[in-house]
Amino acid sequence: MQAPDITPLSYEQAGVNYALIDPLKVSAQRAAATTARHLAGHGFSEVKASRGESAYVIDVGPFYIASIVECLGSKALVADEMARLTGKSYYEGIAQDTIAMAVNDLITVGATPLVVQAYWAAGGSEWFGDATRAQALVAGWQRACDVCRVAWGGGETPALAGIVEAGRIDLAASCTGLISPKQRLSVGDMLAPGDVIVLLASSGIHANGLSLARKLNERLPQGYMTPIDATGTTFGDALLAPTTLYSPVTEALWQAGIRPHYAANITGHGWRKLLRHPGKFTYRIHSVPVVPPVLKFMQQHAGHDDFDAYSTLNMGAGFALFVAPEHAERTVAVAREQGVEALAAGRVEAGDKQLLVEPLGLRFGDDALQLR
Repeated sequence: MQAPDITPLSYEQAGVNYALIDPLKVSAQRAAATTARHLAGHGFSEVKASRGESAYVIDVGPFYIASIVECLGSKALVADEMARLTGKSYYEGIAQDTIAMAVNDLITVGATPLVVQAYWAAGGSEWFGDATRAQALVAGWQRACDVCRVAWGGGETPALAGIVEAGRIDLAASCTGLISPKQRLSVGDMLAPGDVIVLLASSGIHANGLSLARKLNERLPQGYMTPIDATGTTFGDALLAPTTLYSPVTEALWQAGIRPHYAANITGHGWRKLLRHPGKFTYRIHSVPVVPPVLKFMQQHAGHDDFDAYSTLNMGAGFALFVAPEHAERTVAVAREQGVEALAAGRVEAGDKQLLVEPLGLRFGDDALQLR
């Protein structure tokens, strides 16, 4: 498909400016760090290295407890519009997306997810009156919990007229897990030159980059019903492919005797998330995964070069595992046994903190990701 002659569409134009958001995150983290002293009064302590990671970890003696809260973002808006256009309900997939946002973050620190809590805030009570949609959300939530082998503990279902737009719902999930035995903790202390970077395949856009996708939709003559490739799959349907749940892979790795030295959930900031570890390493990528058609389509029609695309979207890699070289081949095999494609894509080296994606000629420096 020939790319139209268009002005490049930036993430800022879509309403997301990380230059404004990230400083607040850093400020909040610094304020939050001062509160860790309260744990001592209960006989516990924090794992300081988990500050700035995707999940927070506390030491309770015989094991660690990890926790996380995440929101879905704007993907539900796409589901609502596609429901209007097609008459289908997409909320089973939306439920999986929401749980994946929390669970996929929690497992980066080596945790086994145990309990998920739901936060479903609607713009009014009438949202819950659509039984088909509401029950799809319930069924999808239950199914995702079953895949991750977590208990659904409960949740909150407020009707927030005046805060949430009428007819809309804001979805979020929290997740708590155990790191037991303690040797499973993965906060990067074992990361070292020579480690192999294994990338786990994404199912599509997942739940990050939807603000950009919704803005791009405004440019397309057929909007969400625009075919993205020769198969006839529409832009909207492709966007709504549920996010891959990666906890079955990390649990299977532990059972196989493989302890990742570090892990990163590739969400907002795209491949820059490979720079999340605070240490000074060069991450050299020699092989890149297949890019899902929907992400190729977005890159083309948003007028993005590779640097912009890999800075923003997952581009086919939804999760990264950093493992000892002797475990790389088995890690790929275990992931595939769990139904997730994987690729030994690169290596960790001593040197300047940078990410080098050699097949694409890309370099992301130390200043590409500032989350601490």
